[in-house]
Amino acid sequence: MTTETKTDVQFTPILLGSDFNVYGMARSFYELYGKPVKAFASIQLAPTRFTKVVDLELIDGFDEDPVWIESMREIKKCYADHDEPVILIGCGDGYAELISKHKAELSDTFVCPYIDFDLLKQLNNKENFYKICDQYNLPYPKTSIVTKQMHDEGGRIEQPFDYPVALKPANSVEWLDVHFEGRKKAFRIQSREEFDRIVDLAYTNGYKSDFILQDFIPGDDSNMRVLNAYVDQNHHVKMMCLGHPLLEDPSPSAIGNYVAILPEYNQAVYDQIQAFLEAIQFTGYANFDMKYDSRDQTFKLFEINLRQGRSSFFVTLNGYNLADWVVQDYVTGQLENQETVYGNRDESKRQLWLGVPARVFKKYARDNEEKAIAVDLINRKQFGTTFAYSKDMNPKRWLLNKWMNHIYAKNFDRYFAENKG
Repeated sequence: MTTETKTDVQFTPILLGSDFNVYGMARSFYELYGKPVKAFASIQLAPTRFTKVVDLELIDGFDEDPVWIESMREIKKCYADHDEPVILIGCGDGYAELISKHKAELSDTFVCPYIDFDLLKQLNNKENFYKICDQYNLPYPKTSIVTKQMHDEGGRIEQPFDYPVALKPANSVEWLDVHFEGRKKAFRIQSREEFDRIVDLAYTNGYKSDFILQDFIPGDDSNMRVLNAYVDQNHHVKMMCLGHPLLEDPSPSAIGNYVAILPEYNQAVYDQIQAFLEAIQFTGYANFDMKYDSRDQTFKLFEINLRQGRSSFFVTLNGYNLADWVVQDYVTGQLENQETVYGNRDESKRQLWLGVPARVFKKYARDNEEKAIAVDLINRKQFGTTFAYSKDMNPKRWLLNKWMNHIYAKNFDRYFAENKG
């Protein structure tokens, strides 16, 4: 991917976090503006180590209040006299929620491209999100709610669907602090015994919110879709980019994370999501996960993330630089009169995004037409990754990249068979 560097636009981006999402956003900014991006986080994660693209500062306890807002008040003082806009972007669920929660206090210094906190709390909770889906006729899997009270009462919790079923925490932010052997981001439950065991472990280890129990939509990873959007400050959708995941991470701590995405164009999906985002007066970045259900030929929504997704660099890779939309919106004002961009119309220009080595993708992705297209793109060098960036390579980072790829290969060898659909 080649991008013309812009040097005449004056602004300061600040990213919160240190994961792949942060590196992908920082790399997107660097591609356009040629400057490293300041980031703050509570811990150092591998993607932002040994890099000239991210200037990371660690603050112990920064991922939660009161440390977060107290730290942000000090950070505000450092940027209060900046003439240019200072854009604050959270690259995780918790950081996005904190920015929204304190937006009124922060907005005198920072551009905070986030919805109000009341709406965020409705959308961030899967249970409430599905209620909103009902209001706007958005399809989602058949769903039942499991509560802590049901568990604490000691009776048999009703399970209305055939096995396997999907089980996921309704409160993804709270779930980050819950730990037990066998914990996953989401579960594919195969039996009544497994269902009872997981629910009991979760609630006895500190989880307090509800679980979402869902009818499992048949099919493997290649039935998934992911959509990234940017909505401007006037609540108009300006960019949508749809991806077709072909492989997901099978390891328990990262299950469901996409590791291969083929860009895709689908105007019907674009129209449906655009109408929804504009109807609810959304603003900022949004990321949707959905799965195609062959039983009724619909794409069923799983969730909305009020931020870029972990794999969202596939958007930049395909020519729709993810970082630049917020700059055009709040700095240059160029977005106001632009028509909506619907990504990936031109199949000849598409780039495959990989989060694992090509050999791992070729070995584990389900054989189908889309995999054949992806392999052809690999053979024609029309692919890329978030992490391996030629302008940010040095011996330590090269070794880290090799080590991370080695771990991915080991995890697929260990976990793929037990988690594949």
